[in-house]
Amino acid sequence: MLQRNLVANYLGNSWTALVGIVVVPLYIKYIGIESYGLIGLFALMQAWLSLLDMGMTPTLNREMGRFTGGAQSASSIRDLLRSVEVVVVVVGCLIVFGVWAGAGWLATEWLQMEDLSVSTVGQALSIMGLVIALQFVSSIYRSSLIGLQRQVLFNTITSVTATIRAIGAVAVLAWIAPTLQAFFIWQGVISIVALLLLMAATYQCLPRIDRRGRFSLDVLKRISSYAGGMVGITFLTLLLTQIDKILLSRLLTLSDFGLYTVAALVAGGLRILLAPIAQALYPRLSQLHAENNNSAFVETYHEGAQLVSVIVGSAALVLITFSEPILLLWTQDAELASRMSILVRWLAFGNLLNAFLTMPYQAQLAYGWTGFAIRVNTIAVVVIVPAIYFAVTIYGMVGAAIVWALLNLGYILIGMHYMYKRILTTEKWRWYREDVLRPMLTATTMAILLSLVSPDYSSNLYNIFQILLCSLLVFVAAILGAPKVLQRVRVAVSFPNKRKLRGVNTK
Repeated sequence: MLQRNLVANYLGNSWTALVGIVVVPLYIKYIGIESYGLIGLFALMQAWLSLLDMGMTPTLNREMGRFTGGAQSASSIRDLLRSVEVVVVVVGCLIVFGVWAGAGWLATEWLQMEDLSVSTVGQALSIMGLVIALQFVSSIYRSSLIGLQRQVLFNTITSVTATIRAIGAVAVLAWIAPTLQAFFIWQGVISIVALLLLMAATYQCLPRIDRRGRFSLDVLKRISSYAGGMVGITFLTLLLTQIDKILLSRLLTLSDFGLYTVAALVAGGLRILLAPIAQALYPRLSQLHAENNNSAFVETYHEGAQLVSVIVGSAALVLITFSEPILLLWTQDAELASRMSILVRWLAFGNLLNAFLTMPYQAQLAYGWTGFAIRVNTIAVVVIVPAIYFAVTIYGMVGAAIVWALLNLGYILIGMHYMYKRILTTEKWRWYREDVLRPMLTATTMAILLSLVSPDYSSNLYNIFQILLCSLLVFVAAILGAPKVLQRVRVAVSFPNKRKLRGVNTK
């Protein structure tokens, strides 16, 4: 099941990301970079308003995983889902009202528009509130399906709706109205469809009982401690990962903020490669912890950490090494690619360092230990918020990206030592040596060699071939440095051969 979920997550996330990235230049073509900056603000608002679920969505993910390990009954898990539903729907209604009430202030006092009118931005923001609320409610069903390890079904639904969402938005802008209002109305329609599909799939996957799920304050109280910790972690994580965008949305024009949003989207593609690993392994770790299967927990942990280094690490190195030709292929705009390349490099480097922390973080949550992340992130916020502010005011967008990279380097070099004193106490040096350093050393060596010998051609077709070939070689180099991943590859390669030999011998 783990391998099937991992493959499904990669196929689903890759397709969703590909569709989303392909249409960005078309969005900019029809509505302009300033309007795209408002779409960046939409993503920022969506991230921050996710805090209003009070940690119940990630908690629901964990409890569904524990349910598959026998730690919950069918009736108790349905009661938990219904209780979370009631709270999240109420909060979703508050989001709609709150964004509508604050739309005028955002349009007049916060954003720095050049061509867009205040009324246009205000209307778009009001529609945004409804879309954010719909996706906010959908999150509980996404978490439930992931926690139930029904990720093939989950990715099928999200891939189909993401395709319709992106292609339909382009069609609306091209043939109906190239306006922000039309764009967000279409997003709202598809969000309703996605919500209904995810809800139906979730209830279909749960075992049937003689009664419906019931709202229960006792159920909510039982998860309140863990959920409270998740609220703190989510808040601090959002502050650390989004403070650059908050400050830049205020300090820059909406056009320049749109440029930063595009660069962050490109570097954020690494998180898309990371998400399938977390989605597949976190429920598994929660299940193994519930079963007290420590040896399997440790091996799953290291395998996941090496997968992160191989998949995300190799992609990050290619993006860092060949950022400008990749951006030129994507945008077909030499000036835009040149302006964004250094920004993309630093953001990608910071995201790579942050990716190494994924499995340690998943292990902490599987143990139910939220306090460490809260303490470490609190210290980081005290240091990083003023650092980002001064870096942005002095060096602009690149300064924010450099500070983000330095923050994650501090986590790896300092923070991890304290985590391994509490859990996985014998695994620290194995994590540094086998999970991070070895695969990254082999992959980095290959990337540097390729950057030195790769010729520069103006042909798009040749550049595509060159980048794909370099990606493959760096990926293979990373596998050779990751023992558990290499072992998996050897088994996968040898198994068909052994089966073929057995077939020959029986003739």
